[in-house]
Amino acid sequence: MSHTARVLEYLKRHPKGLTPMDGLQWLGTFRLAARIYELRSQGHPIRTERVPLSGGGKVARYSLQKQKSPRVRGA
Repeated sequence: MSHTARVLEYLKRHPKGLTPMDGLQWLGTFRLAARIYELRSQGHPIRTERVPLSGGGKVARYSLQKQKSPRVRGA
């Protein structure tokens, strides 16, 4: 399975999201932003949130946006 496919599966299973450190630790990917770019290019709705680090600074956390289910009109 490619790193991009592994990132997508992780995002589907973990609604809280994925940071670059998580990507390295759990998926072995050094270039998480590049994998996110590929997934967005494929049409996946991925949200980026900047979260603070305990020692200062911020890091990106990526998560899948929830899809709105289409409304079905009554008969």
